[in-house]
Amino acid sequence: MLKISERKQGDILVLGLEGRLDASTSSTLETRLSGSIASGQIKIVLDFSSLDYISSAGLRVLLMGAKRTKNASGKLALAGLKSHVREVFDIAGFSSILSIFSSPDEATNSF
Repeated sequence: MLKISERKQGDILVLGLEGRLDASTSSTLETRLSGSIASGQIKIVLDFSSLDYISSAGLRVLLMGAKRTKNASGKLALAGLKSHVREVFDIAGFSSILSIFSSPDEATNSF
């Protein structure tokens, strides 16, 4: 199960993810990200504070989102990763590819 909450901070979209980002839920996030980017929302922070699990399917969606926002001269930033979720990013080599911050505020200030 994946819940996505949404709030705006100026021109930055902050999506809060809660639950699991895996093969059965990644399409939900992909649809939300694609729609947001298509409508011109190219500064996006994903708040992982309440995300308990991420799989390779979830990582793929994040890569797609990062690539699309970058192509539109925007940015995708991640924030608040729990240690076991951060470990997945480190092992997969994604920590050096994606912008990761300790808190949503730190991420929004990076824009």
